[in-house]
Amino acid sequence: MDENNPWTTLESRKIYENNWIGVTEHQVINPSGGKGIYGEVHFKNLAIGILPLDEHYNTWLVGQFRFPLNAYSWEIPEGGGPLHHEPLDSAKRELMEETGIVAQQWKEIQRMHLSNSVSNELAIIYIAQELTMGEAEPEETEQLTIRKLPFEEAFNMVMTGEITDSMSVAAILKTKILLAQGQL
Repeated sequence: MDENNPWTTLESRKIYENNWIGVTEHQVINPSGGKGIYGEVHFKNLAIGILPLDEHYNTWLVGQFRFPLNAYSWEIPEGGGPLHHEPLDSAKRELMEETGIVAQQWKEIQRMHLSNSVSNELAIIYIAQELTMGEAEPEETEQLTIRKLPFEEAFNMVMTGEITDSMSVAAILKTKILLAQGQL
């Protein structure tokens, strides 16, 4: 198996940028030798996801309307973490902002690239345990519904397609396996 890069970049130019993303268009020669273009989205933050889990195996989901989907979405608490900050600190901030929960025990369970055919976005997912409840402090762009439910119900929401957010699906499925293996 050849793991070397089969793409040749002829030219690259940034075609769009805002506070969260940049888009670069590359003129390339593809692996079969043909000329083409490749668009690449660069994310300026890490994607951070947290699955809170209490001693009774309840969890919390956050519901919100997602503009790009034009649809309501149930998800684990998640958000962005600056690239130059400790990811765990960003996870603690996101969990507190979105749910009001503070956790004493944290376990990183997954690192994943969310759409590696067009972006470099890296997601880091944690399980948060030993929870203390407080007041949520959502950002001004967030209109959130917080829902406490048994973890098994969240798992069923993944299995029936009610939860479609990739970090949420990965976190819930990975947690299901860790619970079955007695690792949580």
